[in-house]
Amino acid sequence: MADTRYNPYITAQEQFDKVSRMLELDEPTRSLLRQPLREYHFLIPVRMDSGKVEVFKGFRVQHNDARGPAKGGIRFHPQETADTVRALAMWMTWKCSVVDIPLGGGKGGVICDPHSLTDREQEQLCRGWVRQVSRNIGPDTDVPAPDVMTSAKHMLWMLDEYETIRGGRYPGVITGKPVSMGGCLGRAEATGFGVVYALREALSELNLDPGKMRASVQGFGNVAQNAIRLFNSLGGTVTAVSCWDQAESRGCTYRKKDGIELEKLLEITDPYGGVDKDRARDMGYEVLNGEEWIGQEVDVLIPAALENQITPSNISRVSGSVKVIAEGANGPTTPGADAVIREKGIFLIPDFLANAGGVTCSYFEQVQSNMNFYWEKEEVLEKLDRKMTAAYRAVSSLASKKNLYMRDAAYVIAINRVAEAVRHRGWV
Repeated sequence: MADTRYNPYITAQEQFDKVSRMLELDEPTRSLLRQPLREYHFLIPVRMDSGKVEVFKGFRVQHNDARGPAKGGIRFHPQETADTVRALAMWMTWKCSVVDIPLGGGKGGVICDPHSLTDREQEQLCRGWVRQVSRNIGPDTDVPAPDVMTSAKHMLWMLDEYETIRGGRYPGVITGKPVSMGGCLGRAEATGFGVVYALREALSELNLDPGKMRASVQGFGNVAQNAIRLFNSLGGTVTAVSCWDQAESRGCTYRKKDGIELEKLLEITDPYGGVDKDRARDMGYEVLNGEEWIGQEVDVLIPAALENQITPSNISRVSGSVKVIAEGANGPTTPGADAVIREKGIFLIPDFLANAGGVTCSYFEQVQSNMNFYWEKEEVLEKLDRKMTAAYRAVSSLASKKNLYMRDAAYVIAINRVAEAVRHRGWV
């Protein structure tokens, strides 16, 4: 969404087309899987605190539900587009498939800027979104979750509105809820931890000691923060993080050569992952341009912000010291940059494998909510580790056996599973 000339849906379809040819999928299956099964576009009128009514545009896209209910987050973002939501829904289908959970792919969004909305206005927006799609979501059809600039409080407002409309209790219709209201312990850590579980396995295969690895991270939201936390626990050092400066409407990279101090940095970070620049300087951080995260002399790059961040225009800035790229964000690398990464011999852990920890834990929450029985945090994270490790090893094994790029291997596994489900159901 950072570049209006970039269309993530075209990228998602190009990635699919490449692998569909490798799998020799028949034309009906290719046509069915390269576009959403259904999508909903709607308007949400909200009476603002000023008394004025503003109308917001919302979306819900269900890409494919052959393997189970659609699953995917809801973004609040001023540059949201229908094609972004379509792409993210498609990537969610492959993400659920590659980690082998019985869910399909969906995604939602609202074109808005939460920074400029009060809590009451955000609540009305959440309730309005649900009113528009209440007939099209549900525990056994489509299960939304938080995404960029939405959180547990937004999910609870949505759950309450859904239950009010339906006249019952349906905790499994929404995941990412507050733990006290049926949320899953470990959910906050899940996506970031999942990135590092996959990274840990990659470093082991490459005979690299995590304790000697230095990393640069783009983003400082929930995913990045928890990835940094677990990476540090493995002995690794994060020397730079990049985040958005809301006050100046631009990105900034915060660098500390001996390693950032996560907990202290969090003390000067707002709820959207923005860091107080002046206080960061007082704490000894260099404040650089937001793009500088990609050029750091580190071993690992973790893009954990938005799509379209590693492109042909900046891939040349990646240091020769970089050995691994672990994609914590959805679609951070464009196809043109992907080709260069492969040529450089940088080991890549693709987005829909690396960041599948979030949807995996969302699945755990959905199961628990539907059973009304909840697991302890340690059990959740152990299950998550096993699931992520198994998925990573399956992809890595296929990549090695067939001499495939890791992204291609992940797509082969994911798309083949969905294609089989479509055929078994008799849809094609």
